[in-house]
Amino acid sequence: MSSIFNTLDELYSEMVELRRYFHQYPELSFEEIHTPKYIADYHRKLGNDVRENVGGRGVVATLIGGKPGRTVALRADFDALPIQEENQVPYKSKVEGVMHACGHDGHTATLLCLAKAFNSIRADLEGSIVFIHQHAEEYQPGGAIAMIEDGCLEGVDVIFGTHLWATEETGKIMYKEGPFMAAADRFELEIIGQGGHGAQPHLTKDSIVVASQLVMNLQQLVSRRVNPLDSAVLSVGSFDARNAFNVIANKVRLIGTVRTFNEDVRALIEKELERVVRGTCLSADVDYNLTYIHGYPALINHKIETELLREYASNVAEVKEVSVHEAQMGGEDFSYYLQHVPGTFFFTGARNPDADRVYPHHHPRFNIDEKAMLIAAKVMAKAVLSYTDSNEKEITHE
Repeated sequence: MSSIFNTLDELYSEMVELRRYFHQYPELSFEEIHTPKYIADYHRKLGNDVRENVGGRGVVATLIGGKPGRTVALRADFDALPIQEENQVPYKSKVEGVMHACGHDGHTATLLCLAKAFNSIRADLEGSIVFIHQHAEEYQPGGAIAMIEDGCLEGVDVIFGTHLWATEETGKIMYKEGPFMAAADRFELEIIGQGGHGAQPHLTKDSIVVASQLVMNLQQLVSRRVNPLDSAVLSVGSFDARNAFNVIANKVRLIGTVRTFNEDVRALIEKELERVVRGTCLSADVDYNLTYIHGYPALINHKIETELLREYASNVAEVKEVSVHEAQMGGEDFSYYLQHVPGTFFFTGARNPDADRVYPHHHPRFNIDEKAMLIAAKVMAKAVLSYTDSNEKEITHE
């Protein structure tokens, strides 16, 4: 184990170099061209078997060890966000309006250097490692489901993934058995009234008033329809009714999100949302168009693999704390992998100690402590080698 850890230490400068390269040349979800090509070329130079265009723009590289054993998959995402970077750093994004504001550049650099480190012990490696480089995590329907349908999990026994978590201290590994990240749904609602002059509201069907009332009525779905012991969020994020100051809008468009962990709660809110919209519009004598879009399902970590991950992380010297983290209402399409094979997803603390202020994910000044990449790499290396070790006890799922 110390051998691969030493190799990762030696590769740290390359890890940083790779991360900064990807940071300078970000690509949006479903528009990734150069990033997957770079990833595929890197793996080919290592001698790994490579599949490109998996599920669209994904890359899957496989390292077959010199000895028989289990197959472990590791996943990293590589898409960026439509955000104009405000960081003044030498490796600032060179693409106008596009930025790696969520750490996917770091995820990719970590996995590539892990692949290089594992290749240095290929002859002694038991089993195989599948490196899943996923496109389009940030934008539904996401890249995971298409990559799975294209066979990226064939023959895989277990999968591990991590997210560099910039709001938590470097050196922390955070995990949680069971529901960890929420299902992320979206709704789009158009209220169709009858516009007119602002001075003659009695001759109109005021879609703005109805939409405003709906925003308030929808808040009661969580507070009055969902069991207080269950978690749920319903937020309206966009209210569009642009008009002149003296015009009552003919139409208003609302867009919002629903976040849940429990599938029964998810179904209840979808049903009740339509009922509240229908009733409110009926009372105001206006029409509506409602579209409810199912996003990523809730991310549910498997019990055995999560317990193993906690054990593995505790045995990495650079890890200062291993703790249970509260569930997050953010979505993550790693959830699809966990519906097909056992595994777990965890957070690796990456708070930048030199920053005057810590900026959250998806902020134009988001950044990470690059040392966190090395910690993430070592934890996943420990997970792979421990899981594939033939001397380890057999892992069974009931």
